Amino acid sequence: MQHDAELAAWIRLSLVPGLGGQGLRSLLAAFGLPQQVLAASRAALARIVSAEIAGRILSELDSPAVDASLEWAAADGHAALTLADADYPRPLLEIPDPPALLYLHGRRELLARPALAVVGSRNATPQGVSNAEQFARSFSAAGLTIVSGLALGIDAAAHRGGLDRMGSTIAVLGTGADIFYPQRNRMLGERIAREGLIVSEFPLGTPPHGGNFPRRNRIISGLARGCLVVEAALASGSLITARLAAEQGREVFAIPGSIHSPHAKGCHALIKQGAKLVESAQDVLQEIGMEGIEAAPAAIDPASAGLLADLGYDPCDIDTLCARSGLTADAVSAMLLQLELDGKIASLPGGLYLRISPGGSH
Repeated sequence: MQHDAELAAWIRLSLVPGLGGQGLRSLLAAFGLPQQVLAASRAALARIVSAEIAGRILSELDSPAVDASLEWAAADGHAALTLADADYPRPLLEIPDPPALLYLHGRRELLARPALAVVGSRNATPQGVSNAEQFARSFSAAGLTIVSGLALGIDAAAHRGGLDRMGSTIAVLGTGADIFYPQRNRMLGERIAREGLIVSEFPLGTPPHGGNFPRRNRIISGLARGCLVVEAALASGSLITARLAAEQGREVFAIPGSIHSPHAKGCHALIKQGAKLVESAQDVLQEIGMEGIEAAPAAIDPASAGLLADLGYDPCDIDTLCARSGLTADAVSAMLLQLELDGKIASLPGGLYLRISPGGSH
C-alpha cells in the first residue's frame, strides 16, 4: 500500500542514528516528504546534513526495524502519527521542536481534546499524591485530558485521577511505546493503553535512558494548555517541564506547601518566578478559559455523602466530624479535600469547614 510506503519512509528517517529532529526537519524543508529525501543523492543530502549522516540515510533502506514498526502500528489500538497527518496534534506544531513521528497506543482521539499537564516529584509525600489525584480527577471531570509522564509519585497519581473521569489521561513515555518504565507502573501503563493513550517519539524497544526523559517533557507540556506542578524539590525534573511550558507560551501553575518542606521548595520557586498559585481546581480552569464549561458532576461515594450530612450547614472542625462520623482523621481529611475540590464545601480560617449551597453562596 502507498500509505505503508509513506509511513515506512517516515520511520526509516526517524531511525537514522545521529540525524535528530532538527536535521530531519531541515531535510523535509529541502526535499519535501521522506520518500523524496530517501530518493535524493548522497551529494544532495550532504548539502543539508553531514556526509556521514547522508551515508547512513541511504544505507539499510530495508531495515528489519522498519518492518517491525509497521507491523506494530498496524495492530489494533496502535498507530504511528507523522507531521504530515491531518490529525497531528495542533499544539505540538506550535513548539520549537515538534516530534516528526509519534507512536500511539490507545485512544488516539484524546490528542484532539483540551489537556492539562500535571507533574511533580517522584518521591512525593502522601499529601502530594492525594492532591495530584484529587485535582486531576476534578480537571478530568471538567473535560480536560490529564497529561503526565508515568513516573512514580505525582505522575502516577495524576494519571489515576484522570482515568477516573471522562477527560481520561495521556502518558508520554521516555522509552519506546512498547516498554513501560518504571516496572512498578506497568499495570497502570497497561490500563492507560486500554482507557487512555500512551505516546512516545522514541523507536520501539528504546530502553530507559536518562537523557530521554527531559526530552519527552517538551511533549508533555506541548500537548497541554497549561502545566500544574503539584509538589517538587528544587532539583526536581518537573521544573524542567514547567520551564518548557513557559517557553512554549503555556500557563504554569504551582500548589504551595509548607515553608519547612523540601518537597514544596520547587513550587515556591516557580511562584516567585511568576507561576500562578493554585488552591483549587477552579483557579486553573479560570486561567485557561474553561470556567464556563460545565463540569460533569462528580459522583459522591456513600461515605463522603454521609460526611457531608454530618457537616450540616454550620462551620465545623475535623475533630467534631470524626466524632460525628466515627471515621479516622486521615479518612475525614481525604474526603474533605475531595468535597472541597468538587465545590461542595469551603475551608475557613481556624481549620473549619463550611457546606456550600448549590448556588455557590455560603
